[in-house]
Amino acid sequence: MLDPKRLRTDLDTVVANLARRGFDFPADEFVQLEARRKTLQQETEQLRAQRNDSAKAIGMAKAKGEDIAPLLEAQQSAKAKLEAHDNELADITASLQSLQLGVPNLLDDSVPAGKSEDDNVELRTWSTPAAFDFEARDHVALGEALGQLDFEAASKVSGSRFAVMRGGLASLQRALIQFMLDTHTQQHGYTEVYVPYLVQPDALQGTGQLPKFADDLFAIDDERQFYLIPTAEVPVTNMVREQVLEAAALPLQFVAHTPCFRSEAGSYGQDTRGMIRQHQFEKVELVHIVPPAQSDAALEALTSHAEAILQALELPYRVVALCAGDVGFSARKTYDLEVWLPGQQRYREISSCSNCGDFQARRMSARWRPGNDQKPEPLHTLNGSGVAAGRALIAVMENYQNADGSIRVPTVLQSYLGGRDTIVA
Repeated sequence: MLDPKRLRTDLDTVVANLARRGFDFPADEFVQLEARRKTLQQETEQLRAQRNDSAKAIGMAKAKGEDIAPLLEAQQSAKAKLEAHDNELADITASLQSLQLGVPNLLDDSVPAGKSEDDNVELRTWSTPAAFDFEARDHVALGEALGQLDFEAASKVSGSRFAVMRGGLASLQRALIQFMLDTHTQQHGYTEVYVPYLVQPDALQGTGQLPKFADDLFAIDDERQFYLIPTAEVPVTNMVREQVLEAAALPLQFVAHTPCFRSEAGSYGQDTRGMIRQHQFEKVELVHIVPPAQSDAALEALTSHAEAILQALELPYRVVALCAGDVGFSARKTYDLEVWLPGQQRYREISSCSNCGDFQARRMSARWRPGNDQKPEPLHTLNGSGVAAGRALIAVMENYQNADGSIRVPTVLQSYLGGRDTIVA
């Protein structure tokens, strides 16, 4: 959520910034609602003061033995006016809240201009894609030929956009996840957390998935209003919700492995082949909670931690800065890591690393105290995949494939598989 004070005092700048995203902020509606809110608030305070004065007058009249009937009548009239004002003020406040919850984050000045992913800016590449002396197959052909990737079995159980993995491939994904967790905790200083996979609406509102992206979520249809998490970012970031953290406790770095569940609303027809875009997938998520002055540096660090995984796996990748029209709703700035997939002959996203500034913190009421005598201020939150396990598996399968369809195991993963160096049928 944007700073309400900035909306009131610097609206033109806010509108111009949001226009970079292609977002048309309803300025006229906001101004009208804010003006009515201010008027109602002033009138409500006056009515409360009158009510208090009336109560004192009635008390004094009673003490003098005077007729208080006219005073009681006036008090009832004021009470009715106050109740009407309170109700209207609550409605106006709710309308302002609803409007503001639908407004995306302001973009950092360094975010490049552009309307879509075609305008994203490549910052750097790492390693050169290998040249095969045979026709490279994609992960679907490789997995099915091994007899270890089964979409038909998954379809019988759950429908489309699910997969069953068996044998070596299932073990390889498990090894990838364990390797990522070990790297981030032992080398990068993250604290591993285990979090719920079901969350309530307030948690999703706090990180920006609700109300705007309700169609992308899987809701549990019962009175408890649970949702399956779309990413560990939701429960992990909400760990600091409605808290005031002392400066000495910061920064915080958390890592969590969870399944993720997404309806992929609006994506039908996209990546229908294979495991690129599924309803259920595994991810290792990184979350930083930092003072505002540290968030720019934290984004660079978080991104480098995700890169370290790809480098250790010796997977060619590139880093791109997302343009204004492609930055996500809650982010002020985002770097995507895109890994090379020989089966598609293109780079595909494997991690998105975002600085959300104070946007999520305001929605969650997550604050920190800069000093003993200072008022609490909103924290800054960051998140990124470190990395998506399913896409890492795809990348390993395609980049480490042999002509006979077997798959070499990256050196850093072999110890997690008991020394096994090849996945065969």
